Amino acid sequence: VEFLYCDLASMKSIRQFVRQFRAKNCPLHVLVNNAGVMLVPERKTEDGFEEHFGLNYLGHFLLTNLLLDTLKQSGTHSHNARIITVSSATHYVGKLHLNDLQSRCSYSPHGAYAQSKLALVLFTYRLQHLLTANGSHVTANVVDPGVVNTELYKHVFWVVKVVKWMTAWLFFKTPEEGASTTIYAAVSPEMEGAGGCYLYNEERTKSADLAYDEELQRRLWTESCKMVGISDEAGRLP
Repeated sequence: VEFLYCDLASMKSIRQFVRQFRAKNCPLHVLVNNAGVMLVPERKTEDGFEEHFGLNYLGHFLLTNLLLDTLKQSGTHSHNARIITVSSATHYVGKLHLNDLQSRCSYSPHGAYAQSKLALVLFTYRLQHLLTANGSHVTANVVDPGVVNTELYKHVFWVVKVVKWMTAWLFFKTPEEGASTTIYAAVSPEMEGAGGCYLYNEERTKSADLAYDEELQRRLWTESCKMVGISDEAGRLP
């Protein structure tokens, strides 16, 4: 195992990481997009993005796009490279405000978190559409890990923390259990060549209806390219 530093809340750090990784001339068979914050108070990343949207979504959007060439070179007809993005059941109640993706008009930690998780599902579906259209040997899927007992909940109200402490053993998954569907998506032979899936408990299931809106997928992709400073044409995976 070799560690390379990458801060998903920093566009500069992401670009530096990609340069370091590419310099190693290593293949890339699996990319798991799993960084995240939840219910943080209103604050911005160093690039001026609302933190949920900037870290949970835009950081992964840029990282994935910058690594696509390597992924496409690494995948083959019989062994596709795989992109797995971790979303959340919260995306079912999320709304995408294309005219206010930074939640400047009215900030809600719950709303901002849900929007970032919905954006990840929309992104995955659009990405798979583009990969398929270009005949790339790369698949993109999105995972719901379930409710997992981690430090992600450190910003919830103290009452919720107490309830979590008392009931986690009964209702929450362990980190190992929470990782199982991501691992399944990354290595299972059953997922070979399968893309554009929403997975929960190692099974394909239906995501929010809004996530299947192809026009919304396209508009979010275009806007995301502008926000992270890559051309939409580059994002179309030539």
